[in-house]
Amino acid sequence: MSSVGAVSRLVVFGDVSGSGTLGMEAKKRMRNALYGAFDEAFAAVDIDTHGLHQEDRGDGILAALDPGTPSSLMVGGWLEALHQYLREHNEDSARRLRLRIGMNAGPVFDDGRGLVGRAVDLACRLCDSPTAKRIMADAPGSDLLLVVSDWLYVNVVAEGGRQVEPEHYVGTQVRFKETDETAWFHIPRLSASALSGLAGVSGAPDGGAPPDGGGAARQQTGGGPTPGDGPPPPSTGRVITAQGDLQYFENNVIHGFTGIRKSRGPASPEPGEPA
Repeated sequence: MSSVGAVSRLVVFGDVSGSGTLGMEAKKRMRNALYGAFDEAFAAVDIDTHGLHQEDRGDGILAALDPGTPSSLMVGGWLEALHQYLREHNEDSARRLRLRIGMNAGPVFDDGRGLVGRAVDLACRLCDSPTAKRIMADAPGSDLLLVVSDWLYVNVVAEGGRQVEPEHYVGTQVRFKETDETAWFHIPRLSASALSGLAGVSGAPDGGAPPDGGGAARQQTGGGPTPGDGPPPPSTGRVITAQGDLQYFENNVIHGFTGIRKSRGPASPEPGEPA
């Protein structure tokens, strides 16, 4: 598809957790609450819903912001307003509304039927990823999960700002359908260490496998996430990832490390040993 006419926009995809178990009347109430949550959050940061693109996705909403809307507003004040709405709504509701939100940014095209583009695909895939669903299942007391792309984390979240909490995000590799991306997960009011304990999210690739592809070896040690340098390491131990034809080490303590040598064939016999 040609990129002519595509405009770079922030894409937001919201999906209701557990909606497949609802009956018809419950689904109606859920949809009213979902749109109410989005509308109130947009109003809280002075975003006119008539000036943004919104598509109905049954138990979800796909939205694309005006290019002039600061992305930091969405990961800050908008997310906080959404969180507060859910808290208040769920205090008086027999059925809690729990949302997964995926965010990404990039060129999108409106073909008159809806939005298309890789930015849309990735926002939806991150929201629907097995990792996101496991986190929500393992955090039954939390009603909101945000997952952002690596680009959005590095360029927006990590810069901080009003009501933005980069230190409360945890990064991990997400492999789902055609997606193989670093994603950053965040539950409002939950620390990164607590989030790391959910569903095995510890900064390692999804499923525990080493990342694919070439490139120089990357070494990560303890501490907070480093913008532009991939996901943070586990809260304990040390990770050294040597990509390409090298090896993958996790939670090892290595003293006097100088390098890795890969054998090019059968080892040569030591002097004095039979060939």
